[in-house]
Amino acid sequence: MASMRDIKRRKQSVSSTQQITKAMKLVSTVKLQKARQKAEQTSPYFNAMYSTICSMLAKAGTVDNKYLKPNDSIKKAIIVISSNRGLAGGYNSNIVKMVTGSGFAKEDCKLYVIGHKAGEALAHRGYEVAADYSPAMEAPIYADAMAVSRDVLDAFCAQEVGEIYLVYTHFKNTVSQVPTMIKLLPADLSDIEEDVEATKSNGALMNFEPNEEVALELIIPKYVTSLIYGALMEAVASENGARMQAMDSATNNAEDIISDLSLKYNRARQGSITQELTEIIAGAEALS
Repeated sequence: MASMRDIKRRKQSVSSTQQITKAMKLVSTVKLQKARQKAEQTSPYFNAMYSTICSMLAKAGTVDNKYLKPNDSIKKAIIVISSNRGLAGGYNSNIVKMVTGSGFAKEDCKLYVIGHKAGEALAHRGYEVAADYSPAMEAPIYADAMAVSRDVLDAFCAQEVGEIYLVYTHFKNTVSQVPTMIKLLPADLSDIEEDVEATKSNGALMNFEPNEEVALELIIPKYVTSLIYGALMEAVASENGARMQAMDSATNNAEDIISDLSLKYNRARQGSITQELTEIIAGAEALS
């Protein structure tokens, strides 16, 4: 059985850890409120952008555009958004599982990572990291999304990659964050079948000025950039939500451990007092 001194030291250690986790929870809560507000403010724009592009593709009919047709490369560019810090529960590991469980051969993947944790874990598993934009996770701005979009689109146009995917954590609410993978390019018209059918039913096609190829060549890069930036905003909110939950659980677990150690300490103290009284009584009886 542990001595009273050992129990007291461990209790003090757990108490110190509990103070740290409580402080981290408070910090994550404040950051979550700001990140959630940004995500909610930007979400309508990016949803509208996605709907607009789907509508344009549905009404454009068959368009010969470099962003819409597959090329000969079997490589897949995967934009992976995670965090630069740990202590966020399963937030980063879920992103890693999303990539490793995608069914893509690792030799066919080129990763564009935003966040050290998933990038390091996937590189350790043998995935190729083509570019690292991890500093952007400290305070993501639209220019960061533009840099990532420009690099992956250049690789797509140069036929270094044949497909572009985005892996991030969708912020559903404070207690629920969902790892998500979406295909950015080439655009899959099967995803917009409803818009296509609606277009066929009303018989209207969209007119482009000067022409559809030029218009889509200008708009699709903005579309990709918008989706990346929207994913960054949701990822920041998801990270802080996951960390807040993890620190809350750690604080509660520390409280349970402290209660258990207090009980053990009191039992050990009671046993020590009982033993001392027994020795005193035995000594007094021996002298009488």
